[in-house]
Amino acid sequence: MNKIIELRSDTFTMPSVQMKEYMFNAQVGDDVYGEDPSVNALEDKMAKLTNKEAALFTISGTQANLLAMLSHCQRGEEYICGQDSHIFKYEGGGSSVLGGISPQPIEFEKDGTLDLNKVHKKIKPDDFHFAMTKLLCLENTHDGKVLPLSYLQEARKFTQEKNLLLHLDGARVFNAVVDLGIDIKDISVCFDSMSICISKGLGAPVGSVLVGSKEFINKARRYRKMLGGGLRQSGYLAAACSYAIDNNMKDLERDHANAKKLALELSKIDEIRILSNDTNMVFIEVLDKKVDILINYLKNKGINISGTYEELRLVTHRDVSSEDIDYVIKTFKEFFKK
Repeated sequence: MNKIIELRSDTFTMPSVQMKEYMFNAQVGDDVYGEDPSVNALEDKMAKLTNKEAALFTISGTQANLLAMLSHCQRGEEYICGQDSHIFKYEGGGSSVLGGISPQPIEFEKDGTLDLNKVHKKIKPDDFHFAMTKLLCLENTHDGKVLPLSYLQEARKFTQEKNLLLHLDGARVFNAVVDLGIDIKDISVCFDSMSICISKGLGAPVGSVLVGSKEFINKARRYRKMLGGGLRQSGYLAAACSYAIDNNMKDLERDHANAKKLALELSKIDEIRILSNDTNMVFIEVLDKKVDILINYLKNKGINISGTYEELRLVTHRDVSSEDIDYVIKTFKEFFKK
């Protein structure tokens, strides 16, 4: 088949024809002057959607998270996060390099949560030997796993009692919203700030949004300028994000269904063990360890997946149809018949 089925990540989504038309017709201005109407409209939309005072358009989730860290923490202060969280492991150590902010990672639980008892033990005493613990960072979803609303409410209460701030890396928070069947306000109310990526499953080509209080967003806007993130006619990109929020949310349900179907059928192959399947992600282990051969075989058949010998990750998204999933399943089964 000529089509490439991209299962490495939902970052590979392409803007639809309708989205590109919407971008082309967007009204734009100079956002550094605060005069891009499409950027202003997106920021207003996201603030209202999350019931926060203000929002800030950023070029990436990494930038949004970094701005949150710089705005919440001073040099010499500390944040607690998951050992394999994106904010700690995959964002180049930006908060440490640029902000002098010290990370305190702990292991995730199997359900993607951080054990709040373990978090409590990592909060530093008020002693000049230690960095001052200021912030707890959670991730939703983590490896596709959705954090229960009850846990988020518990984390909110915990951080208030411990005088900590609470930030959510919500790169796939709308996957969590769809999975739980709730409103995003039910999640955002638990957090002082939240980054929301719109260039993954929702299909925008570029863009994340940071939400929080007006004071917090004013700080973040200043840091964004320092980091070279002040854009000019960025309304073309913001328009794509607005279109995605208004039109593409419902498609996440289909992505979850496709991932579930993929996991169910792959579980029928003796040499494959399903490690987890949550929302739009499937993690598998290949028991006979022919991983490199499998990846190359799939690539030659027009299917891209990623992973290591320990586990492979397959991510469904809006550009992967149910028919594509059927082809992927068929190709996996053909490989293991050989």
